[in-house]
Amino acid sequence: MLRLSMGLAVLLSVAWLPGPARGQTPAASARPNIVFIAIDDQNDWIGCLGGHPQAKTPHIDALAKRGTLFLNAHCQAPLCNPSRTSLMTGLRPDTTGIYGLAPWFRDVPKWQDRVTLPQYLAQHGYRTLTTGKIYHGGYGRKRTDKEFDVIGPPPGIGARPESKLVKDTPAPHPLVDWGVFPHRDEDKGDWQVASWAVEQLKDPPQEPFFLSVGFFLPHVPCYATQKWFDLYPEDGLMLPPVREHDRADTPRFSWYLHWRLPEPRLKYLREANQWRNLVRSYLACVSFVDSQVGRVLTALEEKGLQDNTIVVLWSDHGWHLGEKEISGKNTLWDRSTRVPLIFAGPGVTAGQRCQEPAELLDIYPTLNELCRLPARDDLEGHSLAPQIRDAKTERTWPAITTHNAHNHGVRSRQWRFIQYADGSEELYNMQEDPHEFQNLAGDGKYAEVLAEHRRWLPKTNAAPAPGSKHRVLTFLDGQVNWEGADVGANDPIPEVDD
Repeated sequence: MLRLSMGLAVLLSVAWLPGPARGQTPAASARPNIVFIAIDDQNDWIGCLGGHPQAKTPHIDALAKRGTLFLNAHCQAPLCNPSRTSLMTGLRPDTTGIYGLAPWFRDVPKWQDRVTLPQYLAQHGYRTLTTGKIYHGGYGRKRTDKEFDVIGPPPGIGARPESKLVKDTPAPHPLVDWGVFPHRDEDKGDWQVASWAVEQLKDPPQEPFFLSVGFFLPHVPCYATQKWFDLYPEDGLMLPPVREHDRADTPRFSWYLHWRLPEPRLKYLREANQWRNLVRSYLACVSFVDSQVGRVLTALEEKGLQDNTIVVLWSDHGWHLGEKEISGKNTLWDRSTRVPLIFAGPGVTAGQRCQEPAELLDIYPTLNELCRLPARDDLEGHSLAPQIRDAKTERTWPAITTHNAHNHGVRSRQWRFIQYADGSEELYNMQEDPHEFQNLAGDGKYAEVLAEHRRWLPKTNAAPAPGSKHRVLTFLDGQVNWEGADVGANDPIPEVDD
């Protein structure tokens, strides 16, 4: 078989919630703690990943050096809710039918009793704490949700300008904004999230703990203080490489995945002279969040917990900043699917850079194995423990990303394959063409490569779960429907053909 190469002040009170039934055993106290760090909309513009050569992320880079960095890690969905639902439930979007920003999976009868990662840890003696954005929006944070034992500050933007800095985007939305204005780092939502996490580490639970810390930035609005903008002077700032008319060899169906969105196209960014400002703003936010990651990791070390704590750092999906003629996510290309994924701590070999494909879906079974918990047979990911021990260990499985039913990307070590719901396809040689400029799917000499990757396409393709909305695309009997409205085969592409 062809091998796939493939500040508000820190909150003084927290909500103590009844957790799932616990199975505290003498062995539980010997298990490692877990610090679980999520970053929203963080693509591979991280120093150690090399996605942007000017990205400055010293704290994340240092974490990678003391652990295993997965260089070819990908999300299960290029959108917050389905991506986070997949990671936390251990199920693919095409299994759950969670494709849009709604519904909350607990509102779907089939999944209301699904045991999530924090619940499974709680059943085996862990104290589970959370702050910021772990599930999408406010999901999982109500007293009745019972996802965590202790709930800290919610995700939030924090300080905002009196009015939007970028006022004329084609599809106005209060979150689609970026730039610098006078404010303090301490007044940002992510500072408050990090501060609460630091306080928990100063007085940690007696039992093993799972502390999940979810940062909002660099999600829009990309606001940062001047000190972070100063890291990226406008003169000399590098814009991402793009090819004119890059979508000419991609199927029209690729546009349906992000048909009408608040995030502007490259055409607008150029015409409004906002492309450089957006890139600079995003990078400034990346560096600010890195500093907050550093605060949490410093607190872990100062408390003497580093040697008995597994740190996992991940992002829910990537983000385009002009590549493929768009900004935002909602695509099956690397810029939207490739994410940072780092494991460090006990049981993890330090200083490794793993090239094998990995998925966010793999985090759940990996933590189960590293924490010596009973294996589950209902998880759709695969433990990364073999690669965490030796990064050269080959993996059988590629990484699979899904954006609505029947639209899948398959990422092996060398190739990216995409198949859309209408059967149209793309294929890229990622070693020779890392920017995915040349679609090879129509070249007959790659028939064997295409066949090998097609066999990994999901077979389930569940229909959208009841209550699905926001970014939901369907294709039934040849009719494309985006967010409840039919799209004609000759309709102009919004903000491109208009």
